Amino acid sequence: MVDELLRQLGELVLGSVPTMIIFLVLVAAYRFILYGPLVRMLAERRARTTGALEAAHAAIASADAKTQEYEAKLRAARAEIFHHRELRVQQWTAQKEAALASARLVAQERVAQARTVIESEAAAARKHIENSAGQLAAQVLHAVLPNRTQEAG
Repeated sequence: MVDELLRQLGELVLGSVPTMIIFLVLVAAYRFILYGPLVRMLAERRARTTGALEAAHAAIASADAKTQEYEAKLRAARAEIFHHRELRVQQWTAQKEAALASARLVAQERVAQARTVIESEAAAARKHIENSAGQLAAQVLHAVLPNRTQEAG
């Protein structure tokens, strides 16, 4: 019985040798044909993914740097615009002040001329009143005392 068992076992092992050889050939073929290229492709994919992530991080950092640069330029431009606006306001204020000073000067000259005219008219009116006063006094005297001038004469 043991001999029979050993004989059957020997036949099984002997019959399985071609299967083992085919299995080993398939494992070797798998290793060289499929597994090696698959591992290389996965490594390449991993490298590309890592490279893409690094490139994305670099692009994000570059974009942040450009954003900060643009913000700095924008702040500088706003400051320059504000400065120009302030200069324009100062110029307008200076022009307004100059126009007001000119208008004041013209008004003062007109007032001085008007005073001169009024004073000359007042002086002329005083002279006229003084001359008329003498004539009026004579007329009043003549009207009040008409008989005395005739009696005395």
